[in-house]
Amino acid sequence: MRQLASFTVVGTLGTATYLLLYLGLRQLCPALLANAAAQVVSGVANTAANRRFTFGVTGRQGVLRHQLGGGFALLVGLVLSSGVLAALAAVDPQATRGEELAALVGANAVGTVVRFVVLRGVVGG
Repeated sequence: MRQLASFTVVGTLGTATYLLLYLGLRQLCPALLANAAAQVVSGVANTAANRRFTFGVTGRQGVLRHQLGGGFALLVGLVLSSGVLAALAAVDPQATRGEELAALVGANAVGTVVRFVVLRGVVGG
């Protein structure tokens, strides 16, 4: 239960970071590029934070394996969020930033479940 609570806190902060990065980058570049950059930055930070705070792992032992597991979860999240953005653009080419964010929050919710399962299996059971 403690892992789930910690994961929720890290995930909430990570999602907020992702959305802020996305919004900032979205002013400078297309949605898919802003999404990819925000996903990568927040995904690496999220894996490191979960490794430390959710699973209590410190030091360098296993860090590559843990980041690779987090990278897999990041790819799943990237595919989901990119798919949602592409679908939204196809349905409504004039979608607002608010509509983009709503779609991304939904995609990230699914990606978060994948991240927890993967990290729990790779970092700590």
